[in-house]
Amino acid sequence: MEVGSTMAHLLPLRVSLPAAAAESHKASSKPLKFSKRTRESKTPIYNPRKGSHAAANKTQKLNLEVSPHRAVSAVRLMRIEFGGAFADLLNEKGKGSGDNEMGYVARTLGFRTRELDYRDLRLVTDIVGGTIRWRRFLDYLICSICHDENTFKSMEPLLLQILRIGFYEIIKLDMPRYAVVDENVRLAKVALRPGAGNMVNGILRKLILLQENNSLPLPKVEGDERSQARALATLYSHPVWMVRRWTKYIGQEEAIRLMTWNNSDPSFSLRANRGKGVSRADLVMKLNLLKVPHELSLHLDDFVRMKTGLQIVIQAGLLRDGLCSVQDESAGMVTAIDINKGRLRILKETAKLHQVDGVISTIHADLCVFAEKNPTKCDKVLLDAPCSGLGVLSKRADLRWNRKLEDVEQLKNLQDELFDAASLLVKPGGVLIYSTCSIDPEENEERVAAFLLRHPEFSVDPVDRYVPSDFATEDGFFFSNPIKHSLDGAFAARLVRDSESRRNSSIEA
Repeated sequence: MEVGSTMAHLLPLRVSLPAAAAESHKASSKPLKFSKRTRESKTPIYNPRKGSHAAANKTQKLNLEVSPHRAVSAVRLMRIEFGGAFADLLNEKGKGSGDNEMGYVARTLGFRTRELDYRDLRLVTDIVGGTIRWRRFLDYLICSICHDENTFKSMEPLLLQILRIGFYEIIKLDMPRYAVVDENVRLAKVALRPGAGNMVNGILRKLILLQENNSLPLPKVEGDERSQARALATLYSHPVWMVRRWTKYIGQEEAIRLMTWNNSDPSFSLRANRGKGVSRADLVMKLNLLKVPHELSLHLDDFVRMKTGLQIVIQAGLLRDGLCSVQDESAGMVTAIDINKGRLRILKETAKLHQVDGVISTIHADLCVFAEKNPTKCDKVLLDAPCSGLGVLSKRADLRWNRKLEDVEQLKNLQDELFDAASLLVKPGGVLIYSTCSIDPEENEERVAAFLLRHPEFSVDPVDRYVPSDFATEDGFFFSNPIKHSLDGAFAARLVRDSESRRNSSIEA
């Protein structure tokens, strides 16, 4: 990612030690539970209405009338909300995190659709990501049009997902309205029953009428701070606690701009792999041949930014062949510590793909335990701390609904523990970098300030010598602002440990 590479300039790595938190330490990101419906509904989440036996008999049936991207989107949204799947991009074979998407459709809906083509993949990505981002707003409209909160709360999970898709397509994607109605009605009738299709038809047509008359039932931003926060949380589809927290720290106007950024289509940065002799000009030429819209990075020479066309890049094999990457490439000897074996495996595979596996070694361990028992001292240590992820809500559409205010408090304690542990590995005169993908000052500046009080042997090394001045704060930290830089939010502090001679002279004095 472009931000990560900018941050890498803080640290001309010779010996770097990225560390992630133990899974047991992390605040869990549990699958969402949607009101009483998840506990009381008698409709199985992953089975059609007639039961598993009927589903098994229908699994092999091919339905060419149902829109494949809507069927896949509905099932994927079910998996994300109830099964903990990620809202990630589908690969060129139409697979999500594991099994084939069509396998999930067959098991959930009881029938197959035609295979997904490129346009379908793009629509699935847009609809799933957008529906998750705008979930609170969409649910508010659905509930308002139903005129009965109990009807909304008792709605079958699959029916609700179909309505969310229809509302999102009409309001946010500006698709042909009555085509959207017909397609989603057909999906509801085939996947559920005719009555469900009639309900979808009535609600979506009511939405169209309200939109045409410019009379959507939207909340007004008025009243006290709490009331305004609730209205803004609905209008911009964020948790109330986030709205109140951002309003407290950056003001209401900036909070609105931040939420607008979080709801925008995420951009992706590709880095040309010079390790394979690929320059940015070479990468640009390949993107032009593929007719993928892009622009050159304003900050880094090897990077190209793009908002659409990632599926084309994937299908063309540019990532698979290692010609470019969305991950950073480091130079110098690097030791990576993580308690998660899966992340270490991915790191090793990526390093091999980009021909830097000879300079990267991995250690499977909990940093807190490792630092206490290992006498190793490093020139430079990079602590990529676990955080709330509030700087990457544009890319992680599902994160806003999985994160709670209590998580931030738990993470602050973990960040302090890891900060202290990482400091034990820094040799005198060495460098310690603390970084997060959060924009919250309590996870960033306040953690650094608290650390410096506990460790007076460290001091801030201003980053303006290492990164463009636009990314340097008045306190000497790195900060990428989603609103200002149109990049993911990230923070980093570069700290230097006193040398032995300096400490000794200070003691003698």
